[in-house]
Amino acid sequence: MSTAGFDYVITRTLEAPVGQVWGAWTRAEEYGQWASAEEVVLDVRPGGAWSSVMVIPGGARVPLSGRYTEVVENKRLVVGMSVPGSEELVLMTVDLAADGDRTRITLSQTLGSVEERDQSEFGSNMLLDGLTAFLAAA
Repeated sequence: MSTAGFDYVITRTLEAPVGQVWGAWTRAEEYGQWASAEEVVLDVRPGGAWSSVMVIPGGARVPLSGRYTEVVENKRLVVGMSVPGSEELVLMTVDLAADGDRTRITLSQTLGSVEERDQSEFGSNMLLDGLTAFLAAA
């Protein structure tokens, strides 16, 4: 895997314990609720496949799939996404750190272009907004 690329890192503190945040990322029913996704299938283990259909504002449906490359319960998920026309997975790292009853979450990615990075960073911020709202309502 090449290390040259365009990175982003987003860190937020969530008002929920680390186990609850981990569950939101790893239980299909919960993931679908906060990530605006349907038909969610998550096989959360190294090499395990995942798939979902993201429903974006306006109602368009975008099928997504990939596999997990690293899984450390309550600490780290490395999620690979299949990209049309590319053999390599696009990886997103989700790091969790307990902070008392709260959780510090860090999402990071390295992408091939400024445009891809900006799109992915925007999408990741939307994901975290959805997660924050979901946890607040739990």
